[in-house]
Amino acid sequence: MASSSSPSLSSYSPCAACKFLRRKCQAECVFAPYFPPDQPQKFANVHKIFGASNVTKLLNELQPHQREDAINSLAYEADMRLRDPVYGCVGVISLLQHQLLQLQVDLSCAKSELSKYQNLGGIASTTGHGLLAAAHQHNLGFNLIGGGGGGRDHDQQSYHHQFFPRDQQ
Repeated sequence: MASSSSPSLSSYSPCAACKFLRRKCQAECVFAPYFPPDQPQKFANVHKIFGASNVTKLLNELQPHQREDAINSLAYEADMRLRDPVYGCVGVISLLQHQLLQLQVDLSCAKSELSKYQNLGGIASTTGHGLLAAAHQHNLGFNLIGGGGGGRDHDQQSYHHQFFPRDQQ
């Protein structure tokens, strides 16, 4: 008779790895905690890219508390490698780094624009005119998208978002 702590044969389902490999899932199966029966594609991808024996070796070399992170990393890398066989997850990382750099440049430009208008606001308030009147008088534009300022050297109509569009003359 089976002990009360082990699942009965009728309610026990083998892990996704053992199902895929068509073998009996033992109680000490190294894959069972990380490849549940309801996620067969996760193991299929990892197996296709890394091989079951390599994953077994890797898991056996790691401490138990490191295994879940390792499997999640392998599963992500396998998924990305199948989507992009050349670059894998490195392509995604490169794209995200590029986006981060572009956002940093955009933020720097926005801070520069804000600084200009904060300084302009101080000058305009001393003369009794508002910021809008001062900006209109100096034909200054303020853009939220694009690089650089909004002075006379830039084509103001090329920016989509402007607080102070240039007068059409």
